[in-house]
Amino acid sequence: MFFRNLTLFRFPTTLDLADLESHLAECALKPVGPLELSSRGFVPPMGQHGDALSHAIAPSTWITVGGEDKLLPGAVVNDLLQKKLAAIEDKEGRKPGGRTRKRLKDELVMELLPRAFVRPVRTDALLDGGLGVLAVDTSSRKSAEAVVSEVRRALGSFPALPLNAEVAPRAILTGWVAGDALPDGLSLGDECELRDPADTGAVVKVQRMELSGEEIAKHLEAGKQVTRLALVLDDHVSFVVGEDLVVRKFKLLDGAVDQLESSDREDVAAELDARFALMAGEFKRLFAVLEQAFKLSKAD
Repeated sequence: MFFRNLTLFRFPTTLDLADLESHLAECALKPVGPLELSSRGFVPPMGQHGDALSHAIAPSTWITVGGEDKLLPGAVVNDLLQKKLAAIEDKEGRKPGGRTRKRLKDELVMELLPRAFVRPVRTDALLDGGLGVLAVDTSSRKSAEAVVSEVRRALGSFPALPLNAEVAPRAILTGWVAGDALPDGLSLGDECELRDPADTGAVVKVQRMELSGEEIAKHLEAGKQVTRLALVLDDHVSFVVGEDLVVRKFKLLDGAVDQLESSDREDVAAELDARFALMAGEFKRLFAVLEQAFKLSKAD
């Protein structure tokens, strides 16, 4: 259940999360209705291996926003609409106007919705009350904001804001590739993205390359700046951080995963618990490094 991406938000560490489970229960996922396109709500993060809507290993809590989306392809709707419009034109000898087209399309959607397939979706998130951080397992800002909205709906108030760096992330990332000292425990990976500062300037994406080599140095000399950078923390975590402060390709390495006991457990819930505990601990170490390097503002 390891997260793959981290879109981060800060909230006050004074926020009371003691009754989180009961609040989530009031906003649990309900099946999408026959005439609804989608439904959202909280589901058990452990799936069929647990009924609770939150799983806590203090101060970290694992929550999951689930959903059901109706699959109603636009091509199907448009094809049926064109047939209806053609039938009206043949019968009345005139092309239907815009209002008629809209009315017919709405009627078709209402007619097809009850028969549409339903696709389940889920987005996991980690709430760290000690850090005052919400980490959503997505690289999409829109999807992450949707999770924040669901938490706010459940709690009534959730003053969470995207990360704010007091220094320019692009300048920090560029400095590290150019040779500035990295924070303790961090080392360069083998991937980066460089951009010309001009809005329409060149973009260079590099993978599986030595970032301290001559080719990258020439790009820096030409004025390009690093906007995404692969890093490794203590041989435990590899990740790519961008100037938007979204952590992508988050992966626990052997140095961290070796801490898990044998995976031949019969108790799947215990296995998930151990994995979440490991990930939460490694995330805390990672966030501490990012917080200091980018001088991240607190929400208190």
